[in-house]
Amino acid sequence: MKAAVFYEPNLLKIEEVEEPKIGPEELLVKVELSLTCGTDVKLYKRGHPLVKPPIIIGHEFVGEIVKVGYNVNKFKLGQRVVSANSAPCNSCLYCKIGKPNLCERLDEVIIGFTLNGSYAEYVKIPERIVKQNTFTIPEGTNPKRMALLEPLACVVHGNELANINLGDKVVVIGSGPIGLLHLWLARLKGARDVIVVDAEQKRLDEAKAFGATKTVLAKDEREVMEVMELTEIGADVVIEAVGIPQTWEKALLMCRKGGKVIFFGGCPPNTKASLDTKRIHYGEINLMGCFHHTPNSVLKAYELLSSGLVEGEKLVSKEMKLDKVKEALDLVSEKKAIKIAITMD
Repeated sequence: MKAAVFYEPNLLKIEEVEEPKIGPEELLVKVELSLTCGTDVKLYKRGHPLVKPPIIIGHEFVGEIVKVGYNVNKFKLGQRVVSANSAPCNSCLYCKIGKPNLCERLDEVIIGFTLNGSYAEYVKIPERIVKQNTFTIPEGTNPKRMALLEPLACVVHGNELANINLGDKVVVIGSGPIGLLHLWLARLKGARDVIVVDAEQKRLDEAKAFGATKTVLAKDEREVMEVMELTEIGADVVIEAVGIPQTWEKALLMCRKGGKVIFFGGCPPNTKASLDTKRIHYGEINLMGCFHHTPNSVLKAYELLSSGLVEGEKLVSKEMKLDKVKEALDLVSEKKAIKIAITMD
């Protein structure tokens, strides 16, 4: 089969590789399409601490089941399915205390990172994901929408931590695909205002089209002052969806006393942010890190997508063939596309 194999930063080759062999609890899926992801871009450009190349990357996909392990009863041949990229072990300390997104054994089973991924004609879904985080696609549902399952599941988890209330003023820093999904969910939760901050006007125009009530161009370090003017006392909830120390620091400054900051964007390794301790302490500001997804957030994401409450296909700018995957990742890296569907045919 053809697959996009990652060897080292900036080295990605389309090669013929062996079709995956499945075990008794696994599924083999013929990939219909696989979406680009910001994490795939980072992996391609600079590598990833979990990834030991060579490996096939890609993890946001939909496809048709072509082989079923003999112990699998939940699925059958010919069904179109979507899955998350990982699943918890359900036996470690973190799983037992209700934090399965922090599972100690999560790294064992991550499609596109520790297991071969979906930029390929076929992808294997391992047992833990089959049992917990795989779903059939409702007939007639747009596959580009359903392929957003994994990133939306992460955003659902962040949205739950944010606990947005009816009438809240919310700030989302960053209007890439993740920022736009946070915007979407904040509006569904009944936020009165969702202010989106970004360094590029084109991205802010996209945010406006997705329902942002106000936008702020990050320019000349004035964005904090503008947000404070728009909110009067600061936002009830600030969601940082960029992942650089500077925006982590600014997120805190945009939050009102007693408000909450969700650090959703992961910063590069070995970086540190300097946070105003006086503001945190005397303002009783809640700071919350946010990582990955849980089976519950995956299920909720599936329901949001399959019901049409989140029309994820609107984030997909174009389609490109598998042999153009490098060009697709470059386009996303250069912010010339939000997401691109990589098709196999």
